[in-house]
Amino acid sequence: MTDSRLDRRIPCLVIAALLLPIVLAAQTPAAQPTDDSDARPPVTTADLQIVQRARQLLDSPAKWNRTDNRKCPADAKTFSLYCALETATVQSGRNFEHRAAALQEMRFVIDEITAERNYDHRLMDYNNDPATTFADIQEVFRITESLMTLRLKANKAADPAPAKP
Repeated sequence: MTDSRLDRRIPCLVIAALLLPIVLAAQTPAAQPTDDSDARPPVTTADLQIVQRARQLLDSPAKWNRTDNRKCPADAKTFSLYCALETATVQSGRNFEHRAAALQEMRFVIDEITAERNYDHRLMDYNNDPATTFADIQEVFRITESLMTLRLKANKAADPAPAKP
């Protein structure tokens, strides 16, 4: 092998050696799910139903718990935004996941309408914010449901049914 051919291969080998750990890490399943606050799991019809059920749980100001601590007793009569979503998830027969699509979609809506507030815990802090009204809570539900419905329609359009024989 000539020196010029070897000189061209060395940079490729160096790059490959540097990228190998990254490629392997990307292919290895994580031992534990990450808590990525920007995770955007795919939306399903079940996720939309969770948001709709949570809205039913919070259908009057008397049922709204304005002092959320993200502890959601099973026998609660009032619900924060977070606990309504948790309760609706459990009632649907699904395991509650902190970063599930229903909760994440609601967080993204809150991000959009409260960009200047910079909450640490978006669902809890928005719920507890003295500036948040019951009408605001209902509007967040309405927007989230609308966006999830649009995403479901887009997914259905992008994944057409197979042709019939």
